[in-house]
Amino acid sequence: MPHILVAGKLHPSGVALLHDATRRGFTFDYIEEVSEPSYAPLIHRADALVIRTQPLSAATVALANRLRVVSRHGVGYDAVDLPALNTRDITLTIVGDVNSVSVAEHTMMLLLSAAKRVLRGDNSVRNPAHWGWRNQLEASELSGKNFLIIGYGRIGRQVARLALAFDMNVRALDPYLASKGWPEGPVAPVTNLAEGLAWADAITLNVPRADQPLIGAAELAAMRPGAILINTARGGIVDEAALADALRSGHIAAAGLDVFDVEPPTAANPFIGLDQVVLSPHIAGLTAECAERMAIMSVQNVIDYFDGTLDSALVINTFRPTTEKSA
Repeated sequence: MPHILVAGKLHPSGVALLHDATRRGFTFDYIEEVSEPSYAPLIHRADALVIRTQPLSAATVALANRLRVVSRHGVGYDAVDLPALNTRDITLTIVGDVNSVSVAEHTMMLLLSAAKRVLRGDNSVRNPAHWGWRNQLEASELSGKNFLIIGYGRIGRQVARLALAFDMNVRALDPYLASKGWPEGPVAPVTNLAEGLAWADAITLNVPRADQPLIGAAELAAMRPGAILINTARGGIVDEAALADALRSGHIAAAGLDVFDVEPPTAANPFIGLDQVVLSPHIAGLTAECAERMAIMSVQNVIDYFDGTLDSALVINTFRPTTEKSA
């Protein structure tokens, strides 16, 4: 029966599902450390890999002679070398819609915190000499503001639902959906990024990382003076140096960032000393409830693969389990 390698700590409910699978003959190795060197020495034994956020490189894939399926504990897979998996006909799965509520709530928390200048307010209470900060009226309201959602998938639509409850004017940019057929509802699309940047008072990013930053110096300059930028997607989508410059100049009033080019950020990160930026440690999707859902589904995907019942909507590449592979 298949041997599963789990790379990264799972919620206890996911571990319990692994133990249940052993009664059917599955076996597993469980490495809690989140790093590629921690699990790579065991990859040669694995028929399946459940992996958290650490990389899966082509070099490690080359060691995995038995590997048939990789199950991501999440929905992103930019740290996985997909071409290396494709070359070997190894299936890659994700967990589907388990974190959209968590990420959407975190997005709104960052947006509210940035708009209300929560760090400066907190500091003014902890340092009585700064109490007079309140009279500068830096805090702003969300109601009536224009809010652009870049990436209008599951997370983007959850964000829109919450933002509409704050009486924001919400539009979205998603070229894929624009060509496929825009979903029904109160959120209209913008024609292109330039139009959206010029329109928005606040922008949130819900797109994969590409080879180049989507938001660089030119895009930041095209945004409205005093705009707010939120990123809960991936580091590298925003040019960090350019954003820091825009924040220091005041052109961008505030930001909320959950993701960074280097994680954890070093002391040299340009946002560490900026109190108009709210930072969080790549935690948007890491609520207790979401962690349990991701752990269960990432393990269940492996079981379903070998049972031949894997939901094709959760498969990233073109390979599907066959009777021969599932035997």
